Amino acid sequence: MSAGKCETINIMDGSSHLSLIVDLSPSQWHLSAQSTNTHPLSFQTFLSHVLTFLNSHIAAKHENTLAVFGALPGKSTMLYSSLDAGSANGNDPPADANSYRPFKLVNSVVANSIQKELDLIDGLTEEPPVALVGALTKALCFINRLAHPPSGTVADETTSADPRILILSVSPDLSASYIPVMNSIFSAQKLKVTIDVCKVFGEETVFLQQAAHLTGGSYIFLERRDAFLQYLMMSFLPPPSLRHIMAVPRQDKVDFRAACFCHKNIVDIGFVCSVCLSIFCSPVPVCSTCRYVIADMRTSQSRLVIFLCFRTKFPMKTLQRLNASRPSIPPANGTSNGAPRPPSARANPGMSASLR
Repeated sequence: MSAGKCETINIMDGSSHLSLIVDLSPSQWHLSAQSTNTHPLSFQTFLSHVLTFLNSHIAAKHENTLAVFGALPGKSTMLYSSLDAGSANGNDPPADANSYRPFKLVNSVVANSIQKELDLIDGLTEEPPVALVGALTKALCFINRLAHPPSGTVADETTSADPRILILSVSPDLSASYIPVMNSIFSAQKLKVTIDVCKVFGEETVFLQQAAHLTGGSYIFLERRDAFLQYLMMSFLPPPSLRHIMAVPRQDKVDFRAACFCHKNIVDIGFVCSVCLSIFCSPVPVCSTCRYVIADMRTSQSRLVIFLCFRTKFPMKTLQRLNASRPSIPPANGTSNGAPRPPSARANPGMSASLR
């Protein structure tokens, strides 16, 4: 048998872990079910399709594991974990000879947990933002616990192999969550966790596009929500280890815009501190993060301000070419405002480059 065939067989024999994050914003799901939409999708239909997808993941291989997290207004919680017995939480369904017990357990526990959480927030007068970052962080911590069990225990390869996270989103981006989302992306890269995103309703989300792109996952914006189950089965059911031999849809364009640190707004063009890489929507004299003096307001000489455009991927070669071709500005007698310039300022001359 050839080496390629052996490698394919080993990949197909491996187990897979799926952490599913469900956006449970009541207001967004109310808008999604409106009959004025081209393809309305109610939460009841959405949940039935999701449960079918979860059953398919469990049926694909006996060793596959599953965890479901809910992103609710103002909080996040774990709705289901295949590592915890249903009877331990009091959610073990009654025995039924006509149904497969793992399927019935997933369906009953997930549905009951969602109904319980929605009942708790039913009395809120004002809906806070959905805690999507909290759910993503909990999913990463859960995967990290599987991969790195406590000392004295042996890691179970069937629960730590090939982890991935699937986010089903209906809420818009929250600009204040830019830094936590980026920190979660870097943690996922370190843990080698793939983040997939399915935008079920609403406008395109900038931060989740970047999360899927930077972790090697798939981002799909639903154009036909009446085919939601087909999207789940054909695009997100195969584990990452099989996607290099399958034609899985990928995003052809990625929005690399960021949120400024000063007003938490998503900006097309920003100014970046060369010391700590903080992003600002307009030039500032002093970086609010590292307190470095970026510009001398008395002499109007800007230092260490990098002018960036976030519409495309950051091209290092273009920046190096522009930096090499820029004219040098000699300092006035080696000083600025009558005082010797600090070594860090001399080592990092100011530069301005517009990147498209």
